[in-house]
Amino acid sequence: MLPNRPHVRVTRTRREFIRDAFCGFGGLAYASMLHAANPLAPQATHLQPKATSVIFLFMAGGPSHIESFDPKPLLNELHGQRRPETFGEAKYQFIKKNAKLLGTKRSFKKYGESGIDVSDLFPETATCIDDVAVLRSCYGDMVVHSAAQYELFTGRILPGSPSMGAWITYGLGSEADALPSYVVMPDPKGALEGGQPMYMHGFLPAVYQPTMFRPGDRPVLNLDLPGGVTMANRRKTVQLIQELNRARSAAEDLEFAARINAYDLAFKMQSEAPEMLDISNETRETLDLYGVGTEPTDDYGRRCLLARKLVEHGVRFVCVVSGGGPGNMQWDAHNDIEENHLRKAAETDRPVAGLLKDLKRRGLLESTLVLWGGEFGRSPEAESGSGRDHHNLGFSMWMAGGGVRGGQVVGATDDIGLRAVEKPYHFRDIHNTILHQLGLDQHKLTYPHLGRQERLTFLEGKLIQEII
Repeated sequence: MLPNRPHVRVTRTRREFIRDAFCGFGGLAYASMLHAANPLAPQATHLQPKATSVIFLFMAGGPSHIESFDPKPLLNELHGQRRPETFGEAKYQFIKKNAKLLGTKRSFKKYGESGIDVSDLFPETATCIDDVAVLRSCYGDMVVHSAAQYELFTGRILPGSPSMGAWITYGLGSEADALPSYVVMPDPKGALEGGQPMYMHGFLPAVYQPTMFRPGDRPVLNLDLPGGVTMANRRKTVQLIQELNRARSAAEDLEFAARINAYDLAFKMQSEAPEMLDISNETRETLDLYGVGTEPTDDYGRRCLLARKLVEHGVRFVCVVSGGGPGNMQWDAHNDIEENHLRKAAETDRPVAGLLKDLKRRGLLESTLVLWGGEFGRSPEAESGSGRDHHNLGFSMWMAGGGVRGGQVVGATDDIGLRAVEKPYHFRDIHNTILHQLGLDQHKLTYPHLGRQERLTFLEGKLIQEII
């Protein structure tokens, strides 16, 4: 448990009552003082941090490792044949037992001084590959979208637990005075199977919930003052609201405290955020770097550029979602892997590379950990002739910046991409590595809930030692 953090727990036994009451009214007064403190104030870390913020480039629906960062020549040789029994069994959501292996039409080349293989879907990301650590041996426990998305974000397969963004904000506080500490930018095409719960604060106090930005030119509405209202008048109104809130607030009412904090933040955003969130003052060269102003990169480019601006101003965790709405609008290529992945990669490749290059030239990549990936990969077998099914047994993600040693490939799947066989890393290991880079110890970042000290990694998370 982090030091000096307020918690509320109902006394359940006489032993607990005696222990909790030991300090008497002095303890009550001290607890009240703690509750009065800003819960989002920057916190001391457990370890020496190498990163101060995280940008998660969430490729929702499950991008194919076979078409991206994990070439499989044998899969092409076996195209149209049944999977050899030597590779073992795999459970899928839709693929039938008589399914045939599906080779890829993508071509791979080695890029950078590191000579890492990247497919022709990602020629722009390939130019940054020496800053990237490709994790080819990721795996999860679930093969359906919602449960896999919950596990990716929260470490649990059921909704109701805090996301990694909420945990990180709880552990570190915020360095952004006039911006939210945790921001999610969904895809404008629609919601995902996991819905809002995968991003949320769960059983943590509501002050650690995310702020959901809107797509387009106005990610946050109502930042302009109403006509005829001056900033001085608005400040007086906010001060009156604060005084009224304090008059009725109770130390143990964390939901009410979160609402007060939201009003304070809203006022600060009206006074300072419009300039921070405005990308029109960026140079034409920077806008072109992200693909802003051209299709099909404009939307994701805008959101990646905004992510850079947010971490530049102290935001702790930003999730930029690619994919939303019905399956094929995500990276969920059940029917046609070629059409789907060519389209989604065209939307995101340039913005992702632009983000990495922009962070690096501004000196922000050293302190910003970038994570790329989805809730699972795609199957080696064909579904519906030319599509691929969900696949959680082995797939690729990558990390860059934030003290991560790039220019390397970690782990491997077998020769057809069916299963992680060399240095397999679970989502909990990715979570633990992110926490470690931020200076947080998985065993100390805890919160009491239903009688136990809960944590993000749930079970023990390993560190991906090769990249730290």
